[in-house]
Amino acid sequence: MTEPEIVRTTDAKQLAESVVSRLAKLIVSAEAEEREFHLVLTGGGVGIQTLGVLRDEALASGMNWGHVHLWWGDERFLPEGDPERNQTQACDALINDIDIPSHQVHPMPSSDGTDHAEAERAATNYSQALSVAARGRGPVPEFDVCLLGLGPDNHVASLFPGLPGVHENEAAAVAVHDSPKPPPTRISLTLPSIRSSRQVWVLASGAAKADAVRLGVAGGSVDEAPVAGARGTDKTVFWVDEAAASKL
Repeated sequence: MTEPEIVRTTDAKQLAESVVSRLAKLIVSAEAEEREFHLVLTGGGVGIQTLGVLRDEALASGMNWGHVHLWWGDERFLPEGDPERNQTQACDALINDIDIPSHQVHPMPSSDGTDHAEAERAATNYSQALSVAARGRGPVPEFDVCLLGLGPDNHVASLFPGLPGVHENEAAAVAVHDSPKPPPTRISLTLPSIRSSRQVWVLASGAAKADAVRLGVAGGSVDEAPVAGARGTDKTVFWVDEAAASKL
């Protein structure tokens, strides 16, 4: 796995702006190369803030989205349109204001109930959608950039320490039950799916994330710190403000 690069910023605002500066260049370069660009979105405070900055940059520059596919690293298994869903927040921050073909936006399924079997089916359906997009080249498309938020408990996506999803190696996406962070039922990409990305970018802001950043950069056991398993094939970047970097 690639050794992490660390990009330090003064605060969350500068972090979001720095991420978008690099990300926008990659999106434009993919268009120039006439190839698709697969981007995995994240939720959370700094994640959604970053999407808002990306929207502003896209509108200011006239960025073309015709070659871009949007995926999600995880989702709260809640009804369509619920304000707590990452999809809902991403639409408000970015997607509703950009000209991207609707069939190139790939949200994780929403819930119509609360039973475990429904969440399992939803994860299976998302795995199938990823496989179709991969066009026979693997279980998931080769994500160009996978954005990941980071929890103070060391989780990324909805892969929490001590839960079985951390060790799922077969499925591309997995249902998560009994999440220690509400809501209890979620859907998440697995670590192998995340590690299929060319670049994995972990975004962390605030002193509460400092220990998790330290463990993530160091690598080690994914049982203790799922973030330690989040690595890209070409590059892994930890985007951190000074508070989050305080224990490096």
